[in-house]
Amino acid sequence: MDIFKKTPSVNFMKYRYIALAVTAGIVLAGVLNIFVFKGLKLGVDFGEGTMIRVAFRTPVKIGDIRNDLAAIGLGGSSIQQTGEKTADSGREFQIRSVEVRNTKDGVSDLESHEALSNRIIAALRGNDGQAEKAQGLRDLNGLDAKTLAALLEPVFLERAPGLTEQILDLRKRSHGIFADYAELEKGGVPAEVVTFLKGKTYLGKMNVVSRESVGPQAGADLRKKAVQATIWSLLGMLVYIALRFKLANGVSAILTLTQDVLITMSLYSFSSREINLPIIAGILTIVGFSINDTIVIFDRIRENQKLNRRLPLIDIMNLSLNQMLGRTIITSGTVFLTVIALFLFGGKVINDFAYLMLIGTIEGVYSTIYLSCPIVLWWTKWFPAKSSGRK
Repeated sequence: MDIFKKTPSVNFMKYRYIALAVTAGIVLAGVLNIFVFKGLKLGVDFGEGTMIRVAFRTPVKIGDIRNDLAAIGLGGSSIQQTGEKTADSGREFQIRSVEVRNTKDGVSDLESHEALSNRIIAALRGNDGQAEKAQGLRDLNGLDAKTLAALLEPVFLERAPGLTEQILDLRKRSHGIFADYAELEKGGVPAEVVTFLKGKTYLGKMNVVSRESVGPQAGADLRKKAVQATIWSLLGMLVYIALRFKLANGVSAILTLTQDVLITMSLYSFSSREINLPIIAGILTIVGFSINDTIVIFDRIRENQKLNRRLPLIDIMNLSLNQMLGRTIITSGTVFLTVIALFLFGGKVINDFAYLMLIGTIEGVYSTIYLSCPIVLWWTKWFPAKSSGRK
C-alpha cells in the first residue's frame, strides 16, 4: 500500500534544533513537576493501601459509593466500575484507598490494612441486614466455603461439599452476588436446598469479591523492580543496536528511549493519573514500539549509505525518513486508531493505559525522526574517528 506516489521531500533535519528545544522543555517541566511540585500519583501497587472489589445486588452509582466513603473520611478513594457494560451494569466496583494516618501528640499511627478494609465495607453496607441478623439469619452473599458448608451439613451431610462448591460457583458467575434465590434454581440447585437456604439466610445488598493490601515495604520493593525492569530493557536495547549497527546508533537509541520514558511520565504526571503495574507494562510497550520504528529507519539509512556514498549523512537521513514516511503513517496510524478507540470508548478501567499508549504512539514516531537521527548526526561530528567518517 503506497500512500505517496512519489517520495516526499520534507527536510526533517532542518527542524532538529527546534525539536530538541521542545523536547528539553517538556522533559524539564515534567521532571520539576515530578520531583519538586505535584509528584507522581502512586497507586496501591507502588504505595501502601487497600484495594477492594465489591459487587452489589442492584446497580448503584459511583457518586453514591463516594458519598458513603466520604462519611468516614475516605472520599478521595479511587473508584472504578468493572465488569461488562450492559443494561445491568453498575454492580461491580473496584475501590482503592490509601492508609490513613492519625496524629496524636506528634506521633503518627499507621492504621492497619485490615481495619481500613473493614471500615470501607461497613460504610458501604450501612444498616443492611441488621433486622435479618437479629433473627439469626446469615447473609448468603457473604458466606465463605467453610461457613456455607457448616450451614448445610446438619441437613445435607454427604451432599454438603458438592452443594457448597456449586452454590459458590453460581455466585461467582452471577457478578459475585445473588440478586434473587431464583438464580439458584436456574443454576441446578435442588429445590429442597433452595427452600432450606431461604429459611436460614438472606441476600445482602453487597458482597466483597476480593480484597488485597500493599504495605510500605512491598510498595517500595515493587517501585524498585519497576525501575530496574525499565533500565535493563534500555540497556539491553543499547547492546543490541550497537552490535547490529554502530555505537553511535546504540547511544542514540538509549537516549531516545530514555527521552520517550521521561516525556511519557512527564505528561502522565501533568494529568494526575495513577501509576500502577499495568502502566509500567505500558511504558515498556512504548519502549518496544519506539525502538521498532527506530531500527527500521536506521536500516534504511545504512542501505542508502551504500547506494549513495558521496551524499552527506544529513541528506541520507532526510532521504531515508521520506522513503519510510508512508510505512510510518500506515503502521503508527493503525496503532493510533486502535488506541484512540480504547481511550474514547474502552471505559474507565482501561482509560489510563489507553492514555499512556496514545502518548507513546505519537512520541515514538516523533522521537525517531527528531531525536534518534539527529543524535547519530551529532555523534559523527563530535567523534568522527568512532563513526563512519562522514560529516
